[in-house]
Amino acid sequence: MKNQWTSYLHGVVKVNIEGRGTERFLNDCMRESIVIWKVKRSKNNSLSFFIRLQDVHALRSVVRKNECKCRFERRAGFPFLIRKSWKNSGFVLGLLAFLVVIFVLSNMIWGIKVEGASPETEHIIKKELARIGVKTGKLQFFVENPDDIQKSLTDNIEQITWVGVELMGTTYHLKVVEKNQPEEEELVSPRNIVAEKEAVIKKMFVEQGQPLTTLNEHVTKGQVLVSGLIGKEEDQKKVPAKAEIYGETWYKTTITIPLNTTFQVLTGDTKDKHFLQLGNFRIPIWGFGKNTYKTFEVEDDVYHLKFLNFTLPISYATETYLEKEEVTRKYTVEQAKEAALDRGRKDIEGNLDDKEKVTGEKVLHQTNENGKVRLTVLYQAIENIVKTTPIVQGD
Repeated sequence: MKNQWTSYLHGVVKVNIEGRGTERFLNDCMRESIVIWKVKRSKNNSLSFFIRLQDVHALRSVVRKNECKCRFERRAGFPFLIRKSWKNSGFVLGLLAFLVVIFVLSNMIWGIKVEGASPETEHIIKKELARIGVKTGKLQFFVENPDDIQKSLTDNIEQITWVGVELMGTTYHLKVVEKNQPEEEELVSPRNIVAEKEAVIKKMFVEQGQPLTTLNEHVTKGQVLVSGLIGKEEDQKKVPAKAEIYGETWYKTTITIPLNTTFQVLTGDTKDKHFLQLGNFRIPIWGFGKNTYKTFEVEDDVYHLKFLNFTLPISYATETYLEKEEVTRKYTVEQAKEAALDRGRKDIEGNLDDKEKVTGEKVLHQTNENGKVRLTVLYQAIENIVKTTPIVQGD
């Protein structure tokens, strides 16, 4: 008989018959559609075989029609296991409680290890982790996934440049790269300082070398600002020039801003669906309603269940539907102009460091056509224009 495990799921019974007409008894069972298997004859000419639990009533009607004696020797299968377990409910409940406790403990956070951070930074990281709910004793189901934890730490802690978050078993491992400014290597070879771009000198501090320019002087790209040759011509000495020079530079850019812009934004309404995932197959367990959002985006999170050190093939998954709506932003010509100037300023500031800044702008040309405002703008910025070049033999 094929697929005997399904019969054991519903329960099976081992039957023994003896007497006259045992073969006829079996034939009558076949006529009554009673499925039998593992038929064996013993030494005393009795027969034993297995039937399904659901065929017991049909078997009794066959017994009445024959002269064979019938008795049930053994019962097996899930229904009998449940009945037997019910009689020993204390033991079964204790076993289930033990398994539940082990399962819960296997999915809790038992450790947080931080590598590559100083004690001060490690304290700040653990404080931020506690704020977002990542702490020992917390169930992993209620904690953000490692990518979200990594983003939160990077955004909220200034002392780190990068952090990697990995969940291994019941422990979170964090590898941290701190913002340690490397010390500038001392240059031993002589060099000049030249202008990296055309500018007007606004700030100048020479630590070493011979200055060849002054404040408010216009310099061109490649022009020597500080020479590494010091002393008289007949007794010149070559040194590595050092200086901090900031100049006013110019950026010419063209920005186009449409008066009417259509884009999609999140409304704040969400709908969650919860699933039990077996491989790639998902069984819904909560949130059965149909998604009625016309436009939306979906966030999918999967939490792998663990038992001791093993990752079970069962996962808990959530799908969050975020409703989106189409919004049209309308600008007047003046508002579009301000938005264009602001965008251009931010684009330039994105390429400047903390000590550099945009100091002004001048609109060179403006057009309003086809529902768009087009500006050509000249921005002024104060930035470091220092560039070093080595002094070669013969300079």
